[in-house]
Amino acid sequence: MTVSVTSYGMTDVGRRRDSNEDAFLDDDDLRLYAVADGMGGHAAGEIASSLAIESLASTVKAALAQPIAADVDRAEEVLRDAVSRANRRICESVLGRDEWRGMGTTVVAAILVGDQAVVAHVGDSRAYLMHEGSLTRLTSDHSWVSEQVRMGLLSENDAHRHPMRNIVTRALGNREDVDVEIRRSTARPGDVFLLCSDGLNTMLTDEEIRAALRDHAGDARAACEALVDAANRRGGEDNTTVVVVNVAGGP
Repeated sequence: MTVSVTSYGMTDVGRRRDSNEDAFLDDDDLRLYAVADGMGGHAAGEIASSLAIESLASTVKAALAQPIAADVDRAEEVLRDAVSRANRRICESVLGRDEWRGMGTTVVAAILVGDQAVVAHVGDSRAYLMHEGSLTRLTSDHSWVSEQVRMGLLSENDAHRHPMRNIVTRALGNREDVDVEIRRSTARPGDVFLLCSDGLNTMLTDEEIRAALRDHAGDARAACEALVDAANRRGGEDNTTVVVVNVAGGP
């Protein structure tokens, strides 16, 4: 079954930062969606996230010259390759530019094929799925605090506000080879996919995110605005970027 989708994305600098190092993509034609959260001084984080999104989009678009159709296995290969190429592009861009050295970015991306969603991520930007009012996190953060939670050394509540919560253990731009985590999920009419940078989920709990998506069901733009506004009201300690994808029935 093929489903139809409508999406909206937005990014906001927040209340504490002078610049925005996030970038996003929402392309209903490609059915490709992504969020990248850059890191590095002297605006290098902004460069890294932009490079990641540009590379991701161009690689997938080129691959779609030979349509993926309903081939989910091929979609996974294309998305994994696109993230790997984005990583290499960032690594290569640093050569000869000392001011960019150390820059990197997280990335979370999703491509919808038929009634399947393929999600790829590196770092702590997240993907969520809301199905029949229940919110499920589709990604596990590649971060120091998440490792502590998995080992039973920190609770989820402690991790949420831990001073080391921004330390990622995996990112694009760190090394030429990157371990891309992939997950598949069924996309059903009425479902909502959310991609976000950690500027959202460090300010809001999963339950607060779920409530905002529920209150603005069917209106991707209103949902994005509500989520960003809520993060800023809570303090807006980081850039906040969100992409909301609403799934409807096929033709």
